[in-house]
Amino acid sequence: MKATFNPPVRTLMGPGPSDVSPRVLSAMARPTIGHLDPEFIRMMDEIKEMLQLLFKTKSPLTMPVSAPGSAGMEACFVNLVEPGDKVVVCQNGVFGGRMKENVERFGGEAIMVQDDWGKPVDLDKVEKALADNDNVKALAFVHAETSTGVRSDAESLCALAQKYGCLSIVDAVTSLGGIDVDMDGWGIDAIYSGTQKCLSCPPGISPVAFGEKAIDAVKNRKTPVPSWFLDKNLVMGYWGGGGKRAYHHTAPVNSLYALHESLVMLHEEGMENAWQRHQLHHEALRAGLEAMGVNFLVDEECRLPQLNTVFVPEGVDEAEVRTRLLNEYSLEIGAGLGALAGKVWRIGLMGSACNRRNVMFCLSALENTLSSMKAPITRGVAALAAEAVYNA
Repeated sequence: MKATFNPPVRTLMGPGPSDVSPRVLSAMARPTIGHLDPEFIRMMDEIKEMLQLLFKTKSPLTMPVSAPGSAGMEACFVNLVEPGDKVVVCQNGVFGGRMKENVERFGGEAIMVQDDWGKPVDLDKVEKALADNDNVKALAFVHAETSTGVRSDAESLCALAQKYGCLSIVDAVTSLGGIDVDMDGWGIDAIYSGTQKCLSCPPGISPVAFGEKAIDAVKNRKTPVPSWFLDKNLVMGYWGGGGKRAYHHTAPVNSLYALHESLVMLHEEGMENAWQRHQLHHEALRAGLEAMGVNFLVDEECRLPQLNTVFVPEGVDEAEVRTRLLNEYSLEIGAGLGALAGKVWRIGLMGSACNRRNVMFCLSALENTLSSMKAPITRGVAALAAEAVYNA
C-alpha cells in the first residue's frame, strides 16, 4: 500500500519552477467552488485586471490559459498561423526552436534568424529577413531566453515588425514580473508567459494577451483554428468579461486562486519595486560568483537578473555539483541545455526565490561544494563581495 507523498523542502534556484510563497500555497488550499460560481467569476475579473496591469495592456483578450507556458506558446501560434503563412522566427536558444516547431506544425513556413546562444537577437539580421521576404505574417522571438539568460531588445524588434507590417509574437515566460514588459507601449501583438518563474506560482497556468491586430487576425482566419481547446474565439466567451459567461472548460479553480494571490502580492510590492529587487540580488550574486572565479556566459548589458548562466570551472563535473547541492543542501540549480550542456549552470533568482537569504545560501553552498572538489576557485571572498553590494 502506498503512503502519502511528502515532498522534501527545497530551495529552488534553477530556471523554474521557483520557490512558491506560503501565501500562494495557502491560497491553493481554500475550498474549491464551481468554475461558474459568481464569486469565482468575480475573482476571474480581478485576475484579468491584474494581468492587464502586469502586461501593461488594455487588451480585452488577456487571460490565463489553463495549462503551462508551453500551451500559452501554442495558443499564440495555433490561433495566428495558417497553412502557407511566413513567420520570421528568431532563435538564440532552446525556446526559439520550439517556436519554429509550432509554426511548422500548423502549416506555416519558418524563416529562421539564428544567433549564438548567449547573445541577443541581432536586429540587423531580423530586418534583412523581413526585407528579403514578402508577405511575412509574423515575427516571433523570445524576450528572455531561459536556456541562456540573455535578454533581447523586445521594443526594437516589435518596431521592426510594425515597420514591415507583420504581427509580433513574444515569449515572456521568464521576463514577466522580473523585468519590464510593455505590451501596448512596445506594440506587441501576442504575448505569453508562465506562472512558475517570476510570478512564484505553481506551474500549470500560462498568462496570454492578444492585441487588436492579433484579435482581428484570429477572427478573419481563412481556416478554422486547429485546436478546439486553445481556440481564442471560443475561450473569449468564458474569459471575455461582462454579461453571462459561456461554459468552455472546467477551469483549474484552485490553481487560479494561487495565481490571484501571487498577482496580489506582486501589485502590493509594486512592479517597479519587483524589478529593482531582482536587479539588486542579481548584482550581489554576480559579485560573489565573480569574486569566487565563476564567470558569466552573457554580456552584462543584455544579462537577465532573474536567470544567471555561469560557466562551470575547469575540470569540475557539473552534474556532480548539482547532485551534491541537492542532496547535501536541498538546493536546486539548473544544468545547461543543448550545446551548453555540461558547460554551464543556470541559477535562478525568480520571484519569491529572489532574496538576500537565498543569494548568501547559494554562494556558501556552491563555494563549500567546489572547495571540497578542489575546484580552481578563490575561497573566502564570495560572501564578502555580495555583502559589499548589499551594504553599498
